[in-house]
Amino acid sequence: MTDEAPKGTEPETSESLKAFGEVLKVFRRRAGLTQEQFAPLVGYSLPTVASIEQGRRVPSKKFVEKAEEVLDAFGVIRAAAKHLTRRAGLAKWFEEWAELEPLAVTFYIFENRFVPGLIQTPAYARTLFEKQIPALEDDQIETKMAARTERTKLVTDQQQTIYSFIIEEHVLRRQVSAPEIVREQIDHVLTIGEHRNIDLQVMPQSRGYHAGLGGPLQLLETEENTWYAYCEGQRTSQLISDPKEVSILQQRYARMRAQALSVEASVGLLREIRGAL
Repeated sequence: MTDEAPKGTEPETSESLKAFGEVLKVFRRRAGLTQEQFAPLVGYSLPTVASIEQGRRVPSKKFVEKAEEVLDAFGVIRAAAKHLTRRAGLAKWFEEWAELEPLAVTFYIFENRFVPGLIQTPAYARTLFEKQIPALEDDQIETKMAARTERTKLVTDQQQTIYSFIIEEHVLRRQVSAPEIVREQIDHVLTIGEHRNIDLQVMPQSRGYHAGLGGPLQLLETEENTWYAYCEGQRTSQLISDPKEVSILQQRYARMRAQALSVEASVGLLREIRGAL
């Protein structure tokens, strides 16, 4: 597993991230550095440093070690990082990947089961949680909803991240809930697709064989230009960091982008599906 994805075992409170951010800020100021001066010294972008100090982003192990070195923090930054744990509401097998998501500068997602979590509306997400087997208790649903809502902010907040979504046509036609909820979800997908850093494509049902028949797939690139892949099944998942394996999945995704409808044609099909509801 990657050293950028420390696995937490307890639910994370936002306070732990805020506390780490404050510790980092104190030592940065002690060193007489602004965020603009500090960012290149640790090898991360200014937005990343700002997000970590504000308690909105989980720092990677590499960031922690570099900050400790640059700020000569007597081991305090390293010690503070040990108390960072995962967010509540995330499945254990998803935790490591969730820690990588905010670090992405490039993010590719192919989905053939449901609308990708990062672009789900609250109503659509709630339907999936409420129909989950085994059934969830009300407080569990609310916890998962909070975690899902927080994750969806990545797409709108990280405007410099390049996103590519490929969604199977049957996913968009599937009536997972009431028509008004599905219409709202498609409207949201169309709105997301208008962002200049986001490409959204539909894999049409008319396309017989395509390179994604092996299942859903996610790929991301970090600021260090390191690529990771994530594949998920029934209550299991695999985070892949082996460059050779990741390369194979990159090749498949590249082929899928050629096999799917163009961005413009995808918008047309989405509007057609929405109008038929």
